[in-house]
Amino acid sequence: MQIQWFPGHMAKARKQVAENLKLVDLVIELLDARIPHSSRNPMIKQILGDKPRLVVLNKADLADDQATNAWIKWFATTGVSAVALNSLTGQGLKQIPDLAQAITEPVMATRAAKGMRPRAIRAMIVGIPNVGKSSLINRLTGGNRAKTGDKPGVTRGPQWVKINPDFELLDTAGILWPKFDDPEVGVKLAVTGAISDLVLDVEELAVSLLQMVQNLKPVALQERFKLTELPGQGEEILTVIGQRRGCLIAGGNIDRTKAAILSLKEFRAGLWGKITLDMAQNYRP
Repeated sequence: MQIQWFPGHMAKARKQVAENLKLVDLVIELLDARIPHSSRNPMIKQILGDKPRLVVLNKADLADDQATNAWIKWFATTGVSAVALNSLTGQGLKQIPDLAQAITEPVMATRAAKGMRPRAIRAMIVGIPNVGKSSLINRLTGGNRAKTGDKPGVTRGPQWVKINPDFELLDTAGILWPKFDDPEVGVKLAVTGAISDLVLDVEELAVSLLQMVQNLKPVALQERFKLTELPGQGEEILTVIGQRRGCLIAGGNIDRTKAAILSLKEFRAGLWGKITLDMAQNYRP
């Protein structure tokens, strides 16, 4: 399945990130804990340069705990601190300001040595669409300071948000990249909701998702749909799900589109259990 989607406003957002980089001391890179590799913009290193960075693995409540811990260790080997976060419950939230302070300590020490006045840490938060940037900011502020939505592309322009007297955040629009060199990356972004379903073949997408889960964690599908065993291919699994969920059309045939939409919705809601699609051991630091 070949997926390419790069709305025009994302090119503008990428330019805004580069332009505002000089205003901040730290970049908080928000990734989807289910797909830490696939949700990481390959252009981000080029855009950010040597700017200090903190990785936040959001939606950790939907990801496999062992896999998330493996990713935190993976990032540590690259010299980057990472923290797991559930922005819905706030678990892991308190670590972010503390880590930000530790990471930017050399920057602040340099400012002090130059006789510059103390000020709040300024951080920029970046990530792909629908990864939870606005929800994270609202959690940090304890209110609804940033616009949120359950579809990609809600945040369009940069927004400064004061977290506390010592910590300020610059929110930015979600950024994808012009071309997915690995087709699997595009599929994983799509199944997790980073790409609008309106531009996708949902049946083909659901088949791809089912095949990935079948390969990585088949017991999740067996338990959810009460199956003693699974068919070998995603196409057949989708048919079985349609039968089990009563997705039928005239003549008793399976409504595969309805079964596909149901499958994607259940996966995204975590109803199949905690599943990680990117495993750290498969990627070189």
